[in-house]
Amino acid sequence: MIRIGLLGIGGRMGQALLKAVLECPEAVLSGGVARPGSPDVGRALMALDGTPLDFRISDDASALFAQSDVVIDFTTPKASLTHARLAATHKTPLVVGSTGFNPDQQAAMDQETAHIALLQAANFSLGVNLLHALVRQAAQALGPEFDIEILEMHHRHKADAPSGTALALGEAAASGRGIDLASHSDRVRDGITGPRTEGHIGFATLRGGDVAGEHAVLFAGTGERITLSHQAFDRMIFARGAVKAALWLVGKKAGQYDMMDVLGLKA
Repeated sequence: MIRIGLLGIGGRMGQALLKAVLECPEAVLSGGVARPGSPDVGRALMALDGTPLDFRISDDASALFAQSDVVIDFTTPKASLTHARLAATHKTPLVVGSTGFNPDQQAAMDQETAHIALLQAANFSLGVNLLHALVRQAAQALGPEFDIEILEMHHRHKADAPSGTALALGEAAASGRGIDLASHSDRVRDGITGPRTEGHIGFATLRGGDVAGEHAVLFAGTGERITLSHQAFDRMIFARGAVKAALWLVGKKAGQYDMMDVLGLKA
Protein backbone atom coordinates (compact mmCIF):
# COMPACT_ATOMS: atom_id res chain seq x y z
CA MET A 1 0.00 0.00 0.00
CA ILE A 2 1.32 3.42 -0.99
CA ARG A 3 1.10 6.01 1.79
CA ILE A 4 -0.33 9.24 0.30
CA GLY A 5 -0.29 12.54 2.19
CA LEU A 6 -2.59 15.42 1.26
CA LEU A 7 -1.82 19.13 1.49
CA GLY A 8 -4.68 21.63 1.37
CA ILE A 9 -7.06 18.96 2.60
CA GLY A 10 -9.63 21.47 3.85
CA GLY A 11 -10.38 22.87 0.39
CA ARG A 12 -12.75 21.63 -2.31
CA MET A 13 -10.02 19.73 -4.12
CA GLY A 14 -8.58 18.51 -0.83
CA GLN A 15 -11.88 16.88 0.06
CA ALA A 16 -12.14 15.32 -3.41
CA LEU A 17 -8.58 13.99 -3.04
CA LEU A 18 -9.44 12.51 0.36
CA LYS A 19 -12.33 10.61 -1.21
CA ALA A 20 -10.15 9.45 -4.11
CA VAL A 21 -7.44 8.13 -1.77
CA LEU A 22 -9.97 6.32 0.41
CA GLU A 23 -11.53 4.74 -2.70
CA CYS A 24 -8.18 3.54 -4.06
CA PRO A 25 -7.32 -0.09 -3.20
CA GLU A 26 -3.59 0.54 -3.77
CA ALA A 27 -3.28 3.51 -1.41
CA VAL A 28 -3.65 4.40 2.23
CA LEU A 29 -4.00 7.89 3.69
CA SER A 30 -0.93 8.95 5.69
CA GLY A 31 -2.40 12.26 6.85
CA GLY A 32 -3.83 15.60 5.82
CA VAL A 33 -2.55 19.12 6.37
CA ALA A 34 -4.20 22.54 6.20
CA ARG A 35 -2.49 25.92 6.40
CA PRO A 36 -1.49 27.15 9.87
CA GLY A 37 -4.35 29.10 11.40
CA SER A 38 -7.00 27.38 9.30
CA PRO A 39 -10.23 26.57 11.16
CA ASP A 40 -9.90 23.06 9.72
CA VAL A 41 -6.84 22.28 11.86
CA GLY A 42 -7.79 19.74 14.51
CA ARG A 43 -10.93 18.60 12.71
CA ALA A 44 -11.40 14.84 12.40
CA LEU A 45 -11.18 13.34 8.92
CA MET A 46 -14.14 11.21 7.94
CA ALA A 47 -14.27 7.85 6.16
CA LEU A 48 -16.50 7.28 3.11
CA ASP A 49 -19.23 5.88 5.38
CA GLY A 50 -19.16 9.00 7.56
CA THR A 51 -17.31 7.49 10.52
CA PRO A 52 -14.24 9.29 11.91
CA LEU A 53 -10.80 8.16 10.74
CA ASP A 54 -7.78 7.87 13.04
CA PHE A 55 -6.56 11.22 11.70
CA ARG A 56 -7.15 14.83 12.52
CA ILE A 57 -6.19 17.62 10.16
CA SER A 58 -2.76 18.94 11.10
CA ASP A 59 -0.75 22.04 10.23
CA ASP A 60 2.60 20.19 10.37
CA ALA A 61 3.58 19.74 6.72
CA SER A 62 7.09 18.55 7.59
CA ALA A 63 5.71 15.61 9.59
CA LEU A 64 3.40 14.73 6.69
CA PHE A 65 6.34 14.45 4.29
CA ALA A 66 8.25 12.32 6.79
CA GLN A 67 5.42 9.79 7.09
CA SER A 68 4.39 9.61 3.40
CA ASP A 69 5.63 7.73 0.33
CA VAL A 70 4.29 10.55 -1.84
CA VAL A 71 2.48 13.83 -1.17
CA ILE A 72 -0.18 15.58 -3.27
CA ASP A 73 -0.31 19.39 -3.15
CA PHE A 74 -3.31 21.41 -4.42
CA THR A 75 -2.74 24.72 -2.64
CA THR A 76 -1.25 27.98 -3.93
CA PRO A 77 2.05 28.77 -5.67
CA LYS A 78 3.45 30.41 -2.53
CA ALA A 79 2.52 27.46 -0.34
CA SER A 80 3.71 24.96 -2.93
CA LEU A 81 7.19 26.50 -2.89
CA THR A 82 7.37 25.95 0.87
CA HIS A 83 6.16 22.38 0.38
CA ALA A 84 8.73 21.81 -2.38
CA ARG A 85 11.53 22.64 0.08
CA LEU A 86 10.10 20.15 2.56
CA ALA A 87 9.82 17.50 -0.15
CA ALA A 88 13.48 18.04 -1.02
CA THR A 89 14.50 17.83 2.65
CA HIS A 90 12.66 14.53 3.16
CA LYS A 91 13.34 13.25 -0.40
CA THR A 92 9.62 12.59 -0.82
CA PRO A 93 8.07 12.48 -4.31
CA LEU A 94 5.68 15.37 -4.83
CA VAL A 95 2.60 15.79 -7.04
CA VAL A 96 1.68 19.46 -7.57
CA GLY A 97 -1.69 20.55 -8.94
CA SER A 98 -1.49 24.17 -7.79
CA THR A 99 -1.87 26.66 -10.65
CA GLY A 100 -1.10 30.35 -11.16
CA PHE A 101 2.71 30.20 -10.90
CA ASN A 102 4.43 33.26 -12.32
CA PRO A 103 7.76 32.72 -14.15
CA ASP A 104 9.87 33.48 -11.06
CA GLN A 105 7.82 31.11 -8.90
CA GLN A 106 8.07 28.35 -11.49
CA ALA A 107 11.82 28.82 -11.74
CA ALA A 108 12.06 28.57 -7.94
CA MET A 109 9.92 25.41 -8.00
CA ASP A 110 12.21 23.84 -10.60
CA GLN A 111 15.26 24.69 -8.48
CA GLU A 112 13.80 23.43 -5.18
CA THR A 113 12.76 20.08 -6.68
CA ALA A 114 15.84 19.40 -8.81
CA HIS A 115 16.79 16.32 -6.78
CA ILE A 116 13.40 14.67 -6.21
CA ALA A 117 10.68 13.15 -8.38
CA LEU A 118 8.21 15.95 -9.12
CA LEU A 119 5.02 15.56 -11.13
CA GLN A 120 3.45 18.92 -11.89
CA ALA A 121 0.37 19.36 -14.04
CA ALA A 122 -2.24 22.03 -14.64
CA ASN A 123 -4.92 19.38 -15.07
CA PHE A 124 -5.08 15.72 -14.03
CA SER A 125 -8.03 14.69 -16.21
CA LEU A 126 -7.40 11.93 -18.76
CA GLY A 127 -9.60 13.75 -21.27
CA VAL A 128 -7.82 17.09 -20.91
CA ASN A 129 -4.41 15.52 -21.34
CA LEU A 130 -5.61 13.75 -24.48
CA LEU A 131 -6.91 17.15 -25.60
CA HIS A 132 -3.36 18.55 -25.21
CA ALA A 133 -2.07 15.97 -27.67
CA LEU A 134 -4.89 16.65 -30.15
CA VAL A 135 -4.35 20.42 -29.96
CA ARG A 136 -0.63 20.02 -30.65
CA GLN A 137 -1.35 17.81 -33.65
CA ALA A 138 -4.01 20.15 -35.02
CA ALA A 139 -1.81 23.23 -34.62
CA GLN A 140 1.00 21.47 -36.44
CA ALA A 141 -1.24 20.28 -39.26
CA LEU A 142 -3.14 23.52 -39.80
CA GLY A 143 -1.30 26.52 -41.20
CA PRO A 144 -1.19 30.07 -39.81
CA GLU A 145 -4.32 30.89 -41.83
CA PHE A 146 -6.19 29.17 -38.97
CA ASP A 147 -6.37 31.53 -36.00
CA ILE A 148 -6.20 29.85 -32.57
CA GLU A 149 -8.45 31.01 -29.73
CA ILE A 150 -8.78 29.35 -26.31
CA LEU A 151 -11.92 29.78 -24.20
CA GLU A 152 -12.20 28.61 -20.60
CA MET A 153 -14.84 28.80 -17.87
CA HIS A 154 -14.61 27.95 -14.17
CA HIS A 155 -16.56 28.44 -10.95
CA ARG A 156 -16.85 31.86 -9.34
CA HIS A 157 -14.24 31.05 -6.67
CA LYS A 158 -11.27 30.38 -9.00
CA ALA A 159 -8.53 32.90 -8.26
CA ASP A 160 -6.24 32.73 -11.32
CA ALA A 161 -6.96 33.53 -14.97
CA PRO A 162 -6.49 32.26 -17.57
CA SER A 163 -6.65 28.84 -15.97
CA GLY A 164 -3.52 26.73 -15.80
CA THR A 165 -5.19 24.27 -18.16
CA ALA A 166 -5.93 27.01 -20.71
CA LEU A 167 -2.30 28.12 -20.60
CA ALA A 168 -1.13 24.50 -20.97
CA LEU A 169 -3.38 24.14 -24.02
CA GLY A 170 -1.84 27.34 -25.34
CA GLU A 171 1.62 25.85 -24.84
CA ALA A 172 0.50 22.72 -26.73
CA ALA A 173 -0.75 24.85 -29.62
CA ALA A 174 2.41 26.96 -29.63
CA SER A 175 4.53 23.81 -29.62
CA GLY A 176 2.65 22.52 -32.63
CA ARG A 177 3.24 25.82 -34.42
CA GLY A 178 6.89 26.02 -33.35
CA ILE A 179 6.45 29.39 -31.65
CA ASP A 180 6.92 30.82 -28.15
CA LEU A 181 3.59 31.31 -26.36
CA ALA A 182 4.78 34.19 -24.17
CA SER A 183 5.50 36.40 -27.18
CA HIS A 184 2.57 35.16 -29.28
CA SER A 185 -0.43 35.39 -26.94
CA ASP A 186 -3.24 37.87 -26.40
CA ARG A 187 -4.63 37.66 -22.87
CA VAL A 188 -6.86 40.76 -22.80
CA ARG A 189 -8.87 42.54 -25.47
CA ASP A 190 -10.75 45.72 -24.61
CA GLY A 191 -11.68 48.83 -26.56
CA ILE A 192 -10.31 49.59 -30.02
CA THR A 193 -7.81 46.76 -30.40
CA GLY A 194 -7.32 46.86 -34.16
CA PRO A 195 -7.12 43.75 -36.34
CA ARG A 196 -6.10 40.44 -34.86
CA THR A 197 -2.33 39.89 -34.82
CA GLU A 198 -1.51 37.09 -37.25
CA GLY A 199 -0.04 34.02 -35.57
CA HIS A 200 -1.06 34.99 -32.05
CA ILE A 201 -3.01 32.70 -29.72
CA GLY A 202 -5.94 34.38 -28.01
CA PHE A 203 -7.42 33.65 -24.59
CA ALA A 204 -10.89 34.37 -23.20
CA THR A 205 -11.94 33.74 -19.59
CA LEU A 206 -15.39 33.22 -18.07
CA ARG A 207 -16.21 32.86 -14.36
CA GLY A 208 -19.49 31.91 -12.72
CA GLY A 209 -21.58 29.37 -10.86
CA ASP A 210 -20.06 26.04 -9.87
CA VAL A 211 -18.47 25.10 -13.19
CA ALA A 212 -15.76 22.50 -12.54
CA GLY A 213 -13.96 23.33 -15.78
CA GLU A 214 -14.72 23.88 -19.47
CA HIS A 215 -12.10 24.41 -22.16
CA ALA A 216 -12.38 24.87 -25.90
CA VAL A 217 -9.63 25.45 -28.48
CA LEU A 218 -10.90 26.99 -31.70
CA PHE A 219 -9.03 26.85 -35.01
CA ALA A 220 -10.80 29.51 -37.07
CA GLY A 221 -10.10 29.53 -40.79
CA THR A 222 -11.86 31.18 -43.71
CA GLY A 223 -15.14 29.38 -44.29
CA GLU A 224 -14.59 26.75 -41.62
CA ARG A 225 -13.85 26.36 -37.92
CA ILE A 226 -12.62 23.38 -35.89
CA THR A 227 -13.36 23.21 -32.16
CA LEU A 228 -11.66 20.79 -29.75
CA SER A 229 -13.25 20.91 -26.32
CA HIS A 230 -13.56 19.26 -22.92
CA GLN A 231 -16.12 19.68 -20.15
CA ALA A 232 -15.60 18.55 -16.58
CA PHE A 233 -18.78 17.93 -14.59
CA ASP A 234 -17.21 16.63 -11.37
CA ARG A 235 -13.85 17.55 -9.81
CA MET A 236 -13.44 13.88 -8.82
CA ILE A 237 -11.96 13.30 -12.29
CA PHE A 238 -9.05 15.55 -11.28
CA ALA A 239 -8.72 13.91 -7.86
CA ARG A 240 -8.64 10.37 -9.25
CA GLY A 241 -6.11 11.46 -11.87
CA ALA A 242 -3.89 12.99 -9.19
CA VAL A 243 -3.98 9.79 -7.14
CA LYS A 244 -3.14 7.78 -10.26
CA ALA A 245 -0.20 10.14 -10.83
CA ALA A 246 0.96 9.77 -7.21
CA LEU A 247 0.96 5.97 -7.45
CA TRP A 248 2.89 6.17 -10.73
CA LEU A 249 5.48 8.60 -9.30
CA VAL A 250 6.59 6.43 -6.38
CA GLY A 251 9.91 4.77 -7.22
CA LYS A 252 10.69 7.03 -10.18
CA LYS A 253 14.12 8.62 -10.38
CA ALA A 254 14.58 12.31 -9.65
CA GLY A 255 13.22 14.49 -12.43
CA GLN A 256 10.25 16.48 -13.65
CA TYR A 257 7.21 14.61 -14.93
CA ASP A 258 3.69 15.45 -16.03
CA MET A 259 0.46 13.62 -16.84
CA MET A 260 1.62 12.94 -20.38
CA ASP A 261 4.30 10.71 -18.84
CA VAL A 262 1.73 8.91 -16.67
CA LEU A 263 -0.57 8.28 -19.64
CA GLY A 264 2.17 7.39 -22.11
CA LEU A 265 1.28 10.34 -24.35
CA LYS A 266 4.65 12.14 -24.19
CA ALA A 267 5.50 13.56 -27.62
